[in-house]
Amino acid sequence: MNLLVVGLSHRTAPVRDLERAAVRAEETGKLLDELLGGDHVGEAMLVSTCNRVEVYAMVATFHGGLADVSGVLARHAGAGLEEFSSRLYVHYAAAGVEHLFSVASGLDSMVVGEPQILGQLRAAYAAAEHAGTVGSTLHELAQRALRVGKRVHTETGIATAGASVVSEALADAAGALGELAGRTALVIGAGSMGGLAAARLRRAGIAEIVIANRTVAAAQRLAEASVAEGTRARATALEGIDQALADADVVVSCTGAVGTVLGAQQLAGARRRRAEPLAVCDLGLPRDVEAGVAEQPGVTVVDLETLQHRLQTAAVGVDTGIAQRIVAEEVSGYLSAQRTAEVTPTVTALRKRAAEVVDAEMLRLDGKLPGLDAAVRDELDRTVRRVVDKLLHTPTVRVKQLAGSDGETYADALRELFELDPQAAAAVAATTYTTTYTTAEPDEEADQR
Repeated sequence: MNLLVVGLSHRTAPVRDLERAAVRAEETGKLLDELLGGDHVGEAMLVSTCNRVEVYAMVATFHGGLADVSGVLARHAGAGLEEFSSRLYVHYAAAGVEHLFSVASGLDSMVVGEPQILGQLRAAYAAAEHAGTVGSTLHELAQRALRVGKRVHTETGIATAGASVVSEALADAAGALGELAGRTALVIGAGSMGGLAAARLRRAGIAEIVIANRTVAAAQRLAEASVAEGTRARATALEGIDQALADADVVVSCTGAVGTVLGAQQLAGARRRRAEPLAVCDLGLPRDVEAGVAEQPGVTVVDLETLQHRLQTAAVGVDTGIAQRIVAEEVSGYLSAQRTAEVTPTVTALRKRAAEVVDAEMLRLDGKLPGLDAAVRDELDRTVRRVVDKLLHTPTVRVKQLAGSDGETYADALRELFELDPQAAAAVAATTYTTTYTTAEPDEEADQR
């Protein structure tokens, strides 16, 4: 099977299409099951963030896998396949590995180098593992991608500034208001992005933060964390934000809700006695803020579409070039290791076959010379096995080295030369991969979402 990546992102699709394709956390398991329900997909992982929706799948055939994955994504988005396909990008085999490593490194993000993607990838892997749709290949690939992302962030300054969609949105908000220091903020949503928004606001010198969330307990935890950092904060229910809207200078909304959570009439009513400017950052996908909010007097709306247009022309720095070289090196190393792994089961099967031949010949010797001294027999056994090992050593070591360029071809050559049963090699591979998958653990040090 080969890796197939099918998706759409801020690079290929407008925000309205990303909204249609976005997958909420509670929908992930259903889509993963649907992906594996096709005839061509053996493993699958789904990544859905504020600027991308992607499926990473191990497929038996390219065209069959593409049809299966594209069909599931189109049905979820409620779009016709032909219409939806024009927005999709497709990466296969080595190109798919390169894309995943680039994504993990933050090179494909709307804000290049943003570190949040590592946590999002880790969450996607955990969801797929929970759904039972990750097998040995995607397991290994996902863990390698997390390590590549961490290496890029460690060895380059690509994420030194800690830039993210949140920080870029708040930079635009500060530009609209003059500054954020000393002002009051309302954060709608207490998830990971809400937490990041609160942290960024504290760093900007905001005077007070109100956290609104459907689950007040979650909002309270985030408010307490802000208080502990020295910023006044309080929690409120999502239904009771009118007073907070009236007092706020900046609103950050990032709930992941299906419908809008901030309407134009609601905002107008809450701020009817206040004429000060308001900056609203809508970071939800689908969007949280009703379109009419931007038409309110004194209101500036910064949303994912605004950021998409602004950040498309962001300059490529030196660290980005270094990160790209690291990704290329890691892709080459991964593919070489995979090709070597392709021949390893065949080499193991060959050595097993040789051992079986020696065993059979020693049994024949026992039959011909039943009175042979045990010490002599043991020495003969060791001698024969040493001869076989020496004869096999050079070709098996060399074939593993050569397999780095084309593992399957050399595996085929070994099977043909030594008349090995292909099923024997397959059985060795299955045992090896099962052991790898069940004993290896996810990268616990990967950045949290």
